[in-house]
Amino acid sequence: MKILDKISWSSLAMPCAALFFSAIVAGMAAPSIAAAPSQQTRILVDTSRVTLETFLSDPENNAFRDLLKKAEGILIFPQKIKGAFVLGAKGGNGILLVRDRRSDTWNGPAFYTMGGISIDLQAGGSVSEVILLIMTQRGIASLMASSIKLGAHVSVAAGPVGGGVSAETANLSADILSFAKAKGVYGGVSLSGAVVSVRSGMNRAYYGRQVANADILILRSITSPHSREIISLVTSAAR
Repeated sequence: MKILDKISWSSLAMPCAALFFSAIVAGMAAPSIAAAPSQQTRILVDTSRVTLETFLSDPENNAFRDLLKKAEGILIFPQKIKGAFVLGAKGGNGILLVRDRRSDTWNGPAFYTMGGISIDLQAGGSVSEVILLIMTQRGIASLMASSIKLGAHVSVAAGPVGGGVSAETANLSADILSFAKAKGVYGGVSLSGAVVSVRSGMNRAYYGRQVANADILILRSITSPHSREIISLVTSAAR
């Protein structure tokens, strides 16, 4: 009789079952990797990264750079917007990334839209790009809802802008600080009354399945390789 015939199959079953169970547990513990994102969502993430790079590199934005180091999250609306933000309209879409204090990195992105208010820079001109710094855990928790109204569910204030302006001049009691750019000019912007809503369809298009914002931003149960560049940028800038 061959040696293999003499081996008890029951003696093999136990270790095989243990290995199988261990593999399942390991898979549950690690974030799942998303399928290839749609072109629309890839473009939005890439343009958000370019917008953030522009804000970070401008010498007028000292306070913005300092405040990002204290922020719990960053919500970027990169597309050019003329006049009013229209809920769900092209140009009102953005992405949110949230800081993970335990690992000293950032999670995301999750997709949002903003509407319900017409805004202008304090310096004048129509707004082309907007960045919101989420300064408190209360602000992050509020953004896990399907929709929130700035100034009602969370406090919002215009962020300080200018070469001689420091983070100490900001209203640090606000949950959210807002910054904007129009025609090459940066300025604080009042967003009180604006409505920020989750774009579940864009989350699905980016990650390949229906997923809640808390799964993306807090639990980190799903990730996308495409987001590595913007996460690396935010992580480095926020240290």
